[in-house]
Amino acid sequence: MAFMEKPPPGKVLLDDTVPLTAQIEASQNLHSHTEYIIRVQRGVSTENSWQSRVSNFSSLFKISTLSLPLPPKKLIGNMEREFIAERQKGLQAYLDVITTHHILSNCELVKKFLDPNSYSVNYTEIALQHVSMFFRSEPKWEVVEPLKDIGWRIRKKYFLMKIKNQPKERLVLSWADLGPDKYLSDRDLQYAVKLLSSCSHPYIYKITFATANESSALVIRPFSEKGTLKDLIYKAKPKDPFLKKYCNPKKIQGLELQQIKTYGRQILEVLKFLHEKGFPYGHLHAANVMLDGDTCKLLDLENSLLGLPSFYRSYFAQFRKINTLEGVDVHCFGHLLYEMTYGRPPDTIPVESFPPAPSVFVVSVLESILTCEALKNGMPTVSRLLQMPLFSDVLLTNSEKPQFKIPTKLKEALKISKECIEKRLTEEQKLIHQHRRLTRAQSHHGSEEEKKKRKILARKKSKRSANESGEEHSAKYSNSNNSAGSGASSPLTSPSSPTPPSTAGASSIPPAPPPPPLPPAAPPPSTEVPTARPDVSASRGALLSSIQNFQKGTLKKTQTCDYSAPRIS
Repeated sequence: MAFMEKPPPGKVLLDDTVPLTAQIEASQNLHSHTEYIIRVQRGVSTENSWQSRVSNFSSLFKISTLSLPLPPKKLIGNMEREFIAERQKGLQAYLDVITTHHILSNCELVKKFLDPNSYSVNYTEIALQHVSMFFRSEPKWEVVEPLKDIGWRIRKKYFLMKIKNQPKERLVLSWADLGPDKYLSDRDLQYAVKLLSSCSHPYIYKITFATANESSALVIRPFSEKGTLKDLIYKAKPKDPFLKKYCNPKKIQGLELQQIKTYGRQILEVLKFLHEKGFPYGHLHAANVMLDGDTCKLLDLENSLLGLPSFYRSYFAQFRKINTLEGVDVHCFGHLLYEMTYGRPPDTIPVESFPPAPSVFVVSVLESILTCEALKNGMPTVSRLLQMPLFSDVLLTNSEKPQFKIPTKLKEALKISKECIEKRLTEEQKLIHQHRRLTRAQSHHGSEEEKKKRKILARKKSKRSANESGEEHSAKYSNSNNSAGSGASSPLTSPSSPTPPSTAGASSIPPAPPPPPLPPAAPPPSTEVPTARPDVSASRGALLSSIQNFQKGTLKKTQTCDYSAPRIS
């Protein structure tokens, strides 16, 4: 089986799960409306950012599933500077809520608003084109209706189907683009996707038909009126849009303890089975678990083959210890267990404290996965979770024998693909870690406490330099005064030497005493410098004496011949 290290041409390189952040940088009035300049950034790299000019936010305001902080409005005076500043703050708060909300940030409306260039395509039309081509070769299928926005992925679309000769039986067709983690060759991908329909396991939802080409894949499953585990938790209807079902539930209530134990054990068993088979999954969440009576069955096994990013990727990409797909599955199971227990997802990861739960055993499992200590030390294995008291006493009554035969060559290709997926995750985690360290350093450097420390150090340094410069200035001033006050006296003159009298006719000043004799071992050149000192002092003293004894009358008269006048010959 061939393996392609370079991305194939049909692969979508953009990871839709990478968060987008938006910051309003400025605003300007244009005729009768206000235009806002927004800086949008994908991920943590400032290089991956762009400016967007927006004057109409109405498309974002259509998201009415949550009680969002809508910015103020005004009919009269809406061009005033004070109102525009107030509205800009309101719009920024609105953008912050949307971009930090896990479900809303992945919504197609939000992506198209913030990054219209990357999300300008109508994916429903593309999906219909691929489905129509499929029906040409498989005429027994027929589309009943499109299931609009029942999933969270932008590039994955769903259709309600039926078989022409069995009109009462309903099926669901899902179509998806190939994602950034697609590392299988086209040949291996097509073979692996077709192999999914042969998989038989009591906790894996049956696939009726599956096929793939160089750019996308198509999978058909039976439609369940009961819906998914997430529909059960949120009391939602399976056909309703994803945002409507899960963004603003009317009632928040977890499942019964026995349901938590049974469903949790079933999900762990199927994860263990896939891990033993060497089949990568990494896409566990409540909407990917179908309910069939009292049995949980896993959905979307094809996602990892197609290279689609995980629903919880923005969470586990923050923690470098979650660097394998097995660890990803365990972390996602922690999210799922929390949702089953409390009826809602955790507010933040890591979780600092857990609300009261139906059993202390539930909390002990959650603490081993979602706490700060667990995220620093690494995830427990699936086998370790199965041994914990919450699941160890659960009896499974299903006697169906699992069956999923994967050829050896395909297993090797799946192993290499899994390693590539984990490598991309590790590289992303490294970038996020470096960005977090830099942000912490900048935050610490810009804190008020650090600013005060820097001010104090600057003052001390300024005082020290001022004192040093003052000492240098006084030393220079003293030296210049000594030179000016003594005329031609040398600074080597001893301060205890008597000053010469100011009256004329005084005797010459005796020379300064010679320095003490040098040691006998000193070389001859060193003796020349000190022996010159008496001569210099004596000559200076004699010069000073001659100046003091100078008499003007002793000067001879001179006769000056002035030749400056013009001469006329």
